Formats: sequence, C-alpha cells, structure tokens
Amino acid sequence: MPSLRPFFPLHQIKLHSQQKYMEDNNKPHQIHLQILSAAAADAAHADAAHAGSIPDKTAAKKAVSRLDVLTRFHAGYFRISLALCGQALLWKTLSEPTTDARALRPVVRAVPSFAFALLWSLSFLTLATLCVLYAFRCALRFRCVRAELAHHVGMNYLFAPWISWLLLLQSAPRSFPRPSDGCYHFLWLAFSLPIIALDVKIYGQWFTQGKKFLSMVANPASQITVIANLVGARAAAQMGWRETAVCMFAVGMAHYLVLFVTLYQRFLGSNSLPAMLRPVFFLFFAAPSMASLAWDAISSTFDTSCKMFFFLSLFLFASVVSRPALFKRSMRRFSVAWWAYSFPLTALALAATEYAQEVKGEVANALMLVLSILSVVVTLALMVFTAIRTNDLLPQDDPFACFPTVRRQP
Repeated sequence: MPSLRPFFPLHQIKLHSQQKYMEDNNKPHQIHLQILSAAAADAAHADAAHAGSIPDKTAAKKAVSRLDVLTRFHAGYFRISLALCGQALLWKTLSEPTTDARALRPVVRAVPSFAFALLWSLSFLTLATLCVLYAFRCALRFRCVRAELAHHVGMNYLFAPWISWLLLLQSAPRSFPRPSDGCYHFLWLAFSLPIIALDVKIYGQWFTQGKKFLSMVANPASQITVIANLVGARAAAQMGWRETAVCMFAVGMAHYLVLFVTLYQRFLGSNSLPAMLRPVFFLFFAAPSMASLAWDAISSTFDTSCKMFFFLSLFLFASVVSRPALFKRSMRRFSVAWWAYSFPLTALALAATEYAQEVKGEVANALMLVLSILSVVVTLALMVFTAIRTNDLLPQDDPFACFPTVRRQP
C-alpha cells in the first residue's frame, strides 16, 4: 500500500523509487531548454570530448568558437554598412557637376577618381561580408534570428541590409548600369521587396497585436523602418517610377508621423532602450533628412516641402547634440553601436548639399561644408576605432544581442 503523503523526506528517497513514482503517476515535467549563450555549448562539447582524444577536443572547441560568433552576431552590425554606403553616396553627390563655384563640390572633384572607387569597393565588400555572415546565422542559428525578429530593437535593424544595398545602388560608379536600365530595375526590386514584406509584418503588428502595440515597442531605432521606405522611394523616383516612389513615400511618412508623436509622448516602450544603444537617438534627424531627399527626387526640385523637412532635421540635430550627457554612458566603452552616429550625419549632409545647390548662398554653402566634414571625420574615426578595438566588436554583454529565451511546457 503506497504512502498517501504528498511529500517524502529527501533522505528516504532513493533514485530508483523516485523514477518509479514518476512513471506510476505519469506526470513527467519536460523542460525545453534553448541555447542562451555559447557557455552551454562549451560545456556540452567539453563533456563529450573527455571520452575522445585531444585533437577531437580541439576541433570541438574550434567548432563551438565559430558558432559562438554566429550566436553573438546580429543585424545591428549592418550599422557599419549603412555608414559606409551613405559615405559613398555623399561623395558621389558632392562630385556631381555644379554651377556654384563657391560650393564644396569642386574640391571633391579634385580628389582622384580611384579614391571614390576604393570607398565604393570597401562599402560593397563590407556589406557582402556582413550578408554572408548573416546568411550563415540564419542557417545555423535560426532560433536566434526568430528571437531577433521578436525583439523590440532588433527587428528594426532587419531593414538595414536592404537600405545599405539601395544606397550602394544609388552611389554606383558611372560604369554601373544606369537607373533607366533593366538590370537596375531588377536590383531595385530585389532590394525593395524585402522592405515591403517587413513593412507588412511590423507595421501590421503595431495595430493588431496587443504585445506589439506601437506604444509598447516604440524606440528611436524604430525610425529605421521609415528610412527604408524613404530610401526605396528615392531610388524609385530616380528610375522614373514616380507612382511607386509616391506610394513608398506615403507609407513611410504616415508611420513616421505616428512614430514621432509616440516617441515624443514617451510611453512605456519608449524608455526600454539600454544606455549602450543611445547613439540610435541620432536617427531622430536621419528620417526627416531622408524625407527631404526622397521628395526632392520625386518632385525634381528642392521645393518648400523639402526645405521644411531639412529645417526639421536641423532642429532635431541641434536638440540631440546639445545633450552630451545623454550619450555619456554609451561612450565609456567602444561598441558597434557607435556606428549609429555616422549614417544620420551623412543623411543630414546629403540634405544640406541639395539645399545648398538650390539656395546658392554663403550660409547654405557653409552649412554644407561643416556637415560634410563632420560626417567624414566621424566615419573615419569609427573606422580607426574599429580597426584597433576588434576585440570589442563581439562583446559578451551586448544588450542588442537576441538569444532565445527559456520556455517551460508542462
């Protein structure tokens, strides 16, 4: 007759009786553990390697080390390609013919052509390398990719590779197919369709799912979704697809207005950004800067609407840079989040360049000069820091890294 007591003293229970008790009651608790970090993988391979030889143990550690890189790698590293591709577009824009002799463009045109080709090639190789790494991550660490898609910050940077490709397409050398060519159209479709697919998923979540309401997940990085639509609209307008450009511009700006108001009201989700990721606050002036460039391409002139977007971006730029204490904690140690400073400055410099071309005044040219130099200096500084601090590119405590969480199923 089994005892009716629900609990047994620990010292009276033996392993075989405990197993029999669980089998009789048919209530096994299955705990599904997912990999949270490479430490768990290291332990598992270490236990398995004890039974093998030393070469097997070394090979296992090397394999785990490679997978560890894929686990800690994430879409946030496409900030680097965004910065470099934006610089390539800025240098191409500055080197275009101009009738204003006082502008900065003649100085840029004096730079040897191979310098621009080198910058474009570096941007292409960097973007291609990051895409290959992320493709391996999708194949070998798909659970991490799914967790990234559900992350309130990480999901926004899934737009970054497609923005980078579109920027690289617009900054292509003269030997590349022109916007009127069919090859150019095909590449635009290949880079823009993923943006539209992500729009449908993410924007749909904002007003259909309770846990994904915009007021709960909104953060400064959410503006990347808007920038993606505006970059696609600008490229479509340059191809002559005006209706498509207006469509993408309308979708992007409608959600930008809602997002901007949500971030201004500082709902609960707006305060969920870790201190290390505060450089993404620079995206506040990147979105209106890109809106100015997109509408300039659609309307074929830097009209009053473009100027309004440009002046808004200048105001937001002044509001952000006048608060250095906001970025104090994020600047204590180098991280890939620092690359978030570069692209917004480049977008603002591009808008200032188009504004100076339209206005042709001393103040406009000086503004273009200052912003362009600032953008180039910041990008060069980030390249130097990245080269000398490579060990900090994959930190163990990256708050942006999205790992699958532990789930329990009874």
